[in-house]
Amino acid sequence: MTLAVKRLIRDAVARLPELAHVRPSRILVVAGEARRASRATIRPAHFEETRARGGRGGRRKPLLRIHGRKILYVITLRPLWFRASTAEQRITTILHELWHASERFDGTLHRGRVHSRLPRARYERTIRALRDRYVAEAPPELLAPFTHSGIVTARMWLEGPAGFYRLGEYGGRRTYTERQLFPGLVRMRTPERARVLARRARKR
Repeated sequence: MTLAVKRLIRDAVARLPELAHVRPSRILVVAGEARRASRATIRPAHFEETRARGGRGGRRKPLLRIHGRKILYVITLRPLWFRASTAEQRITTILHELWHASERFDGTLHRGRVHSRLPRARYERTIRALRDRYVAEAPPELLAPFTHSGIVTARMWLEGPAGFYRLGEYGGRRTYTERQLFPGLVRMRTPERARVLARRARKR
């Protein structure tokens, strides 16, 4: 399922000028733990060397390299994304997280596209407009996985970079690669009504 998300990201980037700066090969998609009621989150995966409190020398954050490519962002799909969402909500969530990335796509988040600075209603209208344009053009076979209900596989951390996203010292691995990931099993639940509507749309 996480690979299906990557395929959708590649296609959306090619079709939506607003996301033309996104480099899909520099994004890692994993399934992970819950964070309140969110369906997903995007986190920067690139940091400069940090310093501990009191000015003492800090340590460089670990690198993420998947198949030799440096990862700049990690999108984590949370349980609600799998367990209680329609295909439309899942696709909206993915575009929502991509919208947070800096237009420089340098491993930082866009300062003007954080929820504290952009009114939620305005943010949601922007993402819905992107989603509607994308869904109208996207190949049905790329959208179909998001209507699935049943067991799927998804990339997960076998050995996760604990503390990776926090400032301060870090004492884990210097580099994380695909060897620290594994394909785990996740039960995906899509409301029956949503699946019926999706099938009808594909037949048009």
